[in-house]
Amino acid sequence: MTLEQELRTKLAEKNILLMTHLVVGYPSLAVNREVIGQMVAAGVDIIELQIPFSEPVADGPVILKANQEAIDAGIRVRECLEFAAEMATTHPIPFLFMTYYNILFKYGVESFLEKTRAAGLQGLIIPDLPPEEGEEYLAGCRRLDLAPIQIFAPTSSSERMRYLASQGAGFIYCVARRGVTGAQTSFDREFDHYIQRCRQATDLPLAVGFGISSAQDVAMLKGRAEIAVIGSATIRLVEERGPAAVGPFIAGLRP
Repeated sequence: MTLEQELRTKLAEKNILLMTHLVVGYPSLAVNREVIGQMVAAGVDIIELQIPFSEPVADGPVILKANQEAIDAGIRVRECLEFAAEMATTHPIPFLFMTYYNILFKYGVESFLEKTRAAGLQGLIIPDLPPEEGEEYLAGCRRLDLAPIQIFAPTSSSERMRYLASQGAGFIYCVARRGVTGAQTSFDREFDHYIQRCRQATDLPLAVGFGISSAQDVAMLKGRAEIAVIGSATIRLVEERGPAAVGPFIAGLRP
């Protein structure tokens, strides 16, 4: 079953799916395990595992700090692959990798993709790799049945959106606003127009991220998108209240 097929099967039972994000190795792999267990038990449908990188240009201060601290603690790509394989084997939901192209380039694109597939992951989000520069990456994803998730932004033209969608699979990640991750998003008329443009550009499910942090945010996305992405909010929660707070928070996002 492809990632898109699995998501659509879930959507037959739920009016919106939840996708969460964590930085592998922050604050530790042990805490990652606990947090993921709580997320899955609370009903998360898909999890994005970020391989730490020293210059995460799409990420705001919360995730940037998590990346740097994980690197400082010694996390390596090999450990991220091993951890991802453990999680994909342990939990019956799709897992994705999110990272930046330099990680793939230094590791070797084909080798990295093969190990990602062998680990049981179903797709990747590489925000700094436009399709025009990712021929090897896209060909490898097609060969290995991995979904190369493409990203729409409010600044994307409708023509650009259609092209990106033609190169992607699984779902489209719709950046809710200009800027980086972590700040609050306003669901106003401008946002509605943007989501309408996203919808017209593709038949793939739409995931909305950047600033989704409450049940109200998730409720506002129902009928607009198929997936709500929660990232910085759970990282802040672990920092402020510990991993045990994650399960109740996630459970409260979708009554």
